[in-house]
Amino acid sequence: MPAVSLRLPEDLKTRLVRLSERTGRSKTYYMIEAIREHVGDLEALYLAEQRLIEHRAGRSRSYTQREMEKRYGLAD
Repeated sequence: MPAVSLRLPEDLKTRLVRLSERTGRSKTYYMIEAIREHVGDLEALYLAEQRLIEHRAGRSRSYTQREMEKRYGLAD
């Protein structure tokens, strides 16, 4: 696994060191777990922001729930 350098604010570093010491797991383990846990959220946020930009620029269209239900044969 390639190494990555990361500068942490002192308070976060202190918390990470304490957690590592208390649990016997490495700081790297917890950093990887935190990134794994949140990278999906960040990817989704980025995609949503890009879609909003496209919509506001008139390069995409939005549909109402009623339009989607009709389109996919789900309307009452």
